[in-house]
Amino acid sequence: MTIRHFLSTQDWSRADLDTLLAQAAAFKRAKAGNQLAGKAIALLFFNPSMRTRTSFELGAFQLGGHAIVLQPGKDAWPIEFDIGAVMDAEAEEHVAEVARVLSRYVDLIGVRAFPKFQDWAIDREDRVIHAFAKYATVPVINMETITHPMQELAHILALQQQFGTTDLRGRKYVLTWTYHPKPLNTAVANSALQIATRFGMDVTLLCPTPEYLLDPRYMDFARRNVADNGGSLTISHDPASAYRGAHVVYAKSWGALPYFGRWANEKPIRDAHRHFIVDEAKMALTDHGVFSHCLPLRRNVKATDAVMDSPACIAIDEAENRLHVQKAVMAALANQ
Repeated sequence: MTIRHFLSTQDWSRADLDTLLAQAAAFKRAKAGNQLAGKAIALLFFNPSMRTRTSFELGAFQLGGHAIVLQPGKDAWPIEFDIGAVMDAEAEEHVAEVARVLSRYVDLIGVRAFPKFQDWAIDREDRVIHAFAKYATVPVINMETITHPMQELAHILALQQQFGTTDLRGRKYVLTWTYHPKPLNTAVANSALQIATRFGMDVTLLCPTPEYLLDPRYMDFARRNVADNGGSLTISHDPASAYRGAHVVYAKSWGALPYFGRWANEKPIRDAHRHFIVDEAKMALTDHGVFSHCLPLRRNVKATDAVMDSPACIAIDEAENRLHVQKAVMAALANQ
């Protein structure tokens, strides 16, 4: 049997995603289940987490399963990922052994591994999670790497429930860059662009300059999604025109890829665009739009207190939905 992983929503059909979302909505109505009874998931965290770790551990428990949390390099051995590496440095074991051994113990493997922020040509290959998918003999789940598919599903579920419909076509959706004192991963931005276009919305990618466009792979996915699902994709560098008439504003900060690993050169551009903050004046331009963010969010840097505390903010709903969509994915993969 071919093992089905959950590495990217682009690998799953729209019908499959709709099925996962329907199951997540059912879990939101009734949390307990037995879909993971007698099963276990290993959660490998190469980077810090709060929502992801809590929701995966709790989700496994609520479905009758057991989660084992590992932090390679901290409470587990450091891992090597390069093929042919002479392992005379920090790594004590190779992913080829780690993935296969864990597969003998558990039924699912979750991986959270951010880019190294040194060379995008290397980081864009997403080597860590793809290595686990290559060697594991059980399904592998992306808990955030250079994309964040779980956040995608949680976000769409929040929008569907906010608007009272599973059909989001015709909604004007703004994915806006925001200032942050540090350059951040493009994962959530990549994912938001993918899923919003996948669900047929009219998407505007708002960013300070063309240098902040996302990797061509994700821009191409978005254009392909528009061709397949309807909707549209617009690039904007003007907040006023982008916000006007929007039904959804989704904020995220990310570093400009042309400066990847050379962040001192990017900093003056980033610093010059602090006005991209989501504030009351911009939200007033929308068509009674809702606001969300994946969290964590620096208040009064990315969005103002007034926006975060307004009835239009659905970030907490989206965060809760992480629990429900992850349960749906775990249940589907563990029982395939």
